[in-house]
Amino acid sequence: MDNNQSLMRNIGPFALMLTGLGSIIGSGWLFGAWKAAKIAGPAALFAWLIGAVVILAIALTYAELGAMFPESGGMVRYSRYSHGSLVGFIAAWANWIAIVSVIPIEAEASIQYMSTWPYDWAHALFVDGTLTTSGLVLSALLVIVYFMLNYWGVKLFARANTAITLFKFAIPALTIAGLIIAGFHPGNFNIAEHGGFAPNGMSAVLTAVATSGIVFAFNGFQSPVNLAGEARDPGRSIPFAVVGSILLATVIYLLLQVAYIGALSPEQLAGGWHMVSFSSPFAELAIALGLNWLAIVLYFDAFLSPSGTGTTYMATTSRMIYAMERNRTLPAIFGRVHPLYGVPRQAMWFNLAISFIFMFFFRGWDSLAAVISVATVISYLTGPISVMSLRRSAPEMHRPLRLPGLPLIAPFAFVCASLILYWARWPLTGQIIVLVVVALPVYFYYQAKDKWQGFGRDLKASWWLIGYLPCMALCSYIGSKEFGGLGLLPYGWDMVIVAVLSLAFYQWGVKAGWRTPYLSEERENDAASMEGMPTLSH
Repeated sequence: MDNNQSLMRNIGPFALMLTGLGSIIGSGWLFGAWKAAKIAGPAALFAWLIGAVVILAIALTYAELGAMFPESGGMVRYSRYSHGSLVGFIAAWANWIAIVSVIPIEAEASIQYMSTWPYDWAHALFVDGTLTTSGLVLSALLVIVYFMLNYWGVKLFARANTAITLFKFAIPALTIAGLIIAGFHPGNFNIAEHGGFAPNGMSAVLTAVATSGIVFAFNGFQSPVNLAGEARDPGRSIPFAVVGSILLATVIYLLLQVAYIGALSPEQLAGGWHMVSFSSPFAELAIALGLNWLAIVLYFDAFLSPSGTGTTYMATTSRMIYAMERNRTLPAIFGRVHPLYGVPRQAMWFNLAISFIFMFFFRGWDSLAAVISVATVISYLTGPISVMSLRRSAPEMHRPLRLPGLPLIAPFAFVCASLILYWARWPLTGQIIVLVVVALPVYFYYQAKDKWQGFGRDLKASWWLIGYLPCMALCSYIGSKEFGGLGLLPYGWDMVIVAVLSLAFYQWGVKAGWRTPYLSEERENDAASMEGMPTLSH
């Protein structure tokens, strides 16, 4: 049975694009401009443009996959279809880490903004760049609210989400206009005593792409991909929605960056860009400019926008765990769906616990944003390879969307993602790679339970990824000092080496794909297994 028959294709291209844009505008806009400028100065504008180009290329590869496999939790299953269970498990785990960690960061963003309220108890929530115990407790309570809004089904939140989405667009627009009109200093874009336009050089711009939350800020492009099965004429509406949402978000982010840089006073910039420190960047700027009305609106939005994203991702991650159980790499308990409310509650409880763990170790928006950004990049690496591999191994499969330029877009996306991974700087690059592979014992346990059936073929198809991850970690470790390495690879040549190596791994990965048994098996039973699961359309 084709699962397309069980989905109502009633989402038009414009509505699909708004879904993507609504998912993209979360907490990233509240902090991204501050963090990017702190790292790269005014040249942060280039970081947003580079990030947009890379994410757009990656998103297009996933657009074709999403149209091919319109299913809940699909992002954790595509590489299993193209390369088998081992690559599928690593890719699924990386994607889940990247998404589940969004839940606590949205809560932390709200509390961090609250810490600049004019009350002593609020100031005690965030001290010296980290959330205090009371700040963590309030963040945890917010995460529980996200959890409860999904516990009795997603309809409760979905009813209000349209209004929230419209609100999300209006507030950044008001912020941009308010800051530019109230106090704009064009000279801030090229202050000689602070290093000019690019005070820390091009390497800082590239690091900002990887770690300042730029990749994280664009992550919501997944929503149109995940809703591909409900889109009218997906061959046209998916690329329109993906490209449109990313381009519109890029314009919003660039204008926010311009407004932020121009709104800073000479006193705030006295110590240089790296010394500008805010707990709630735009709200504090608004107060400094006498825009108290804007500050109040921003404080309200600091709860609404992140909470909307956090609640949606609480739902999304539970579907991902559900899908990983269907891959037979997690306990069967996570595959249980509540008979009345249609939500996988055990998976939700698991994600709640993991959210608390992330919150405990990363007590601030900027520290967790760096982790999410790098994990997100790793999770996207398999998309370009899977889509081209499936064109080789399963050319006859129905493709509602077939991008004509994909043979060029896919390798470009993979190389760019590899470079972003490198730009994240050692040791963060190595730490996230370890986090991605640390769950492999779980995979091996379930393989042993299955008596290693088919493992040899899956292992053969995974050698490219097994080689790629330590190779990228090694490049980061011995790379140029500009990116935190030992300096054995000179700056400039280090990026050339990473690009050439990643292109070689891309070619290897595409050729390693095969027509896996999971392809036909999963597509045949998808509709039946998803019966009773509610759509996450919002």
